[in-house]
Formats: sequence, C-alpha cells, structure tokens
Amino acid sequence: MTAPRPPRAAPARGKTTQRLPDRPDRTVRGRPDKPRLQPQPTTLWDYPSRTYGRGGQGDDRFRGATPAWLIWDVVTRFVREGGLVVDPFCGSGTTLDVCKELNRTAMGFDVHPVRDDVKNADARSLPLRNGVADLVFMDPPYADNLSYSDDPRCLGKLPAKDQRFDRALDLCFAEAHRVLKPEGVIALYICDVYHHPSGFYPIGFRAFELLRKRFLPIDIAAVVRHNASLEQPSHREAATRQSFMLRGFNYLFLLRKHRA
Repeated sequence: MTAPRPPRAAPARGKTTQRLPDRPDRTVRGRPDKPRLQPQPTTLWDYPSRTYGRGGQGDDRFRGATPAWLIWDVVTRFVREGGLVVDPFCGSGTTLDVCKELNRTAMGFDVHPVRDDVKNADARSLPLRNGVADLVFMDPPYADNLSYSDDPRCLGKLPAKDQRFDRALDLCFAEAHRVLKPEGVIALYICDVYHHPSGFYPIGFRAFELLRKRFLPIDIAAVVRHNASLEQPSHREAATRQSFMLRGFNYLFLLRKHRA
C-alpha cells in the first residue's frame, strides 16, 4: 500500500473501487532482472523496485500494492519452508505470490478481493482456528488515504483523526494475536498521514503502541518509499512553499507473540 499523497493529490472519495482484469501470467517478460535479493542488514530498508527478479508478485496496477521484496525479506527471516503466512489485507495478492515462490503456505483475505485465491473476510474476524499461523503480515489502509472499496467494513473509510480507526486496528491486532502460534510474528507495514491544512497524524506511532499491548517488540525498520509522486516537481514545490514534508518512508514494525 502506498503512503499518503501530498495536497490535492489524494483520490476523490467514492471513486470506483478496484477490480483488476484477468492476467493469467503476471510475470513481466523481456525486462532485465532486478538487483539480487538479500536480507536487509540495517534498520533502513531499501530496494529500487516494488517487485524482484522478473516480477510477477502481485500487480503493479493495484494502487497501494505492497513491496514484494519486503515480504520476501520478512518471510525468509521468520518462516520456515512449509510454514503458514496469513495476510488479512491481501490486496492484489503479493504475499501469496511471494510465499508460493518460497515454498511457504499462505492464506490471503480482504473485504474487497480482486483475485479468486483471496478470500472475502474482515481482518477483525478471520475464518481461522486459534494458533495456526507462523507469521501475520499486515499492510492495512492508512486511514482514508486511498479509496479501496465501498464496503463499510473497509478501514479505508475511517479518517486518520478519528479514534474509530485506532479501535478498528486494535481489533485487527487482537485477531492476529488469536491466529498466531506462540512466538509467532506479526509484521505491520504502515505510514503516517499528513493532510494539508489539517495537519499530521502519526498513525504509525499509534499503531505501535496498540501492538505493544499484546506483543513483544523485535525491531523497527524504516522502509524507503519509491513513489513516483515524490518526484513530481509540483508536489515538491507545494511541500516547500507550504512548509510540510512528503512521506519518504514507511514503518515496518516487527513483534512476537508471547510464549504460551
């Protein structure tokens, strides 16, 4: 999911929700391989492309598609082959594609599925038994930054300034705790929100405090954003002129469920 847009760049509320056309082979043919993947060695994570190899992880046409290389890193760190990864905000299915390549089992859910292998379910009430997942990876809506769906269950309908967004996230974290195995890992990929002129909403910090109520922190990484809008002169000029900053990074919060 992409981070917040600068002033006037966010999509209008109520826009048509996403439904991707069929594309049986999502591998991008004819493009050179991207840099070789390797685990990020510091807490500043960076990679020049959303996908890796010859692509085919998720769909670049999906607004807010999660970086595939980031999922690759998290999964290889914390999940052995055959382990179960759960993605409650699965979007275009990037997590499913990465896990298939890595020989991990994955289950994806979304309130507005755009693929047949993504099941329709609310992240606050997953159709899973207790204690089955090795990893829960979450890339939720960053409040109402983007319009994903007209479904009233969508967290993207809740403004960043509204405490209902925090309460909804907390219920998602409680559900993640329920489905995780003891010592299982939750990974949250999220970004703060800035709306001009109303101001800055540190939803990343707010989310981390909610997570700490249930999980033990492992680490925090800052993930460099490579978003085309960040390079647009009009956006940079507006930020300079009006004294605000464009969102240049996302948080990756890594925490572990307590031992039973």
